[in-house]
Amino acid sequence: MKDTTMQIPTFDDVLAAHARIAPHIHRTPVLTSRYFNDLTGADLFFKCENFQKAGAFKVRGACNAVFGLTDDQAARGVCTHSSGNHALSLSYAAGRRGIPCNVVMPRTAPQAKKDAVRGYGGVITECDPSTSSREAVFAEVQARTGGEFVHPYNDPRVIAGQATCSRELMEQVEGLDAIIAPIGGGGMISGTCLTVASTAPGVAVYAAEPRNADDAFRSFKAGRIIADDAPETVADGLKVPLKALTWHFVSRHVTDIFTASEDQIVDAMKLTWKRMKIVMEPSCAVPLACILANPEVFRGRKVGVIITGGNVDLDRLPWMKG
Repeated sequence: MKDTTMQIPTFDDVLAAHARIAPHIHRTPVLTSRYFNDLTGADLFFKCENFQKAGAFKVRGACNAVFGLTDDQAARGVCTHSSGNHALSLSYAAGRRGIPCNVVMPRTAPQAKKDAVRGYGGVITECDPSTSSREAVFAEVQARTGGEFVHPYNDPRVIAGQATCSRELMEQVEGLDAIIAPIGGGGMISGTCLTVASTAPGVAVYAAEPRNADDAFRSFKAGRIIADDAPETVADGLKVPLKALTWHFVSRHVTDIFTASEDQIVDAMKLTWKRMKIVMEPSCAVPLACILANPEVFRGRKVGVIITGGNVDLDRLPWMKG
């Protein structure tokens, strides 16, 4: 298979991706909250990818990869490893094109995400909840199926697709001073950096990460990739480490990375459900948690906040006891 991991996507790739995926995604809304504006002292604009097809922003990158395949490539199907949202998004995209999709998922992944993968026609192989296990089991699955590997984030096709989210946000809200989004492997942040650097370099890009899985934060401070194998955090979508391609964007264009504790993440998630009446995942609450913990950085500024997904197990909400 051709190695695409260090082909740096350009803004022309973003424009091509947006045109390619338009029939298969939603242009998601931007919501505001007077309550959160008063609480933070900032003007916050929430880009609601929890309302996206397949319930997550990752459908953008998945659709760009799947619908960019040649017929010969598509005939072999696609495969990936993912804790959930990329798996179900790739299954959705593959289903739209009518091709097979095999995914490797941690056995601890939320049941709601596993159900969604199967609902879209994806075939799941489970692994242990560590990066090393995911990659080892995936190597076996890819060898057996021959599918085109669509990496969850270290793939230029995926990053170009994710960049369409911030492109929409900046069209929907004029004069943003900053954008903040969660960071795990860095696909969304890389796409945001690509759009911002190409169209509005004065806009600051901030990343938000769980303190229990703060390898991106430590990498950013050290100036090199530091990877944890199996961190434990309620933000299940943010457990994976940066890779070479996403580090390219993070190291060059991110203004700063903030972290939030588990309690801060859960409190921000619950508060968003209560005040904005929207379903969102723990991973999506990390940016708001970081804003609340660092008000002096965001006070008086217009800030885009990317809510990345809404695929949550309603029977196992993090504030439930037992």
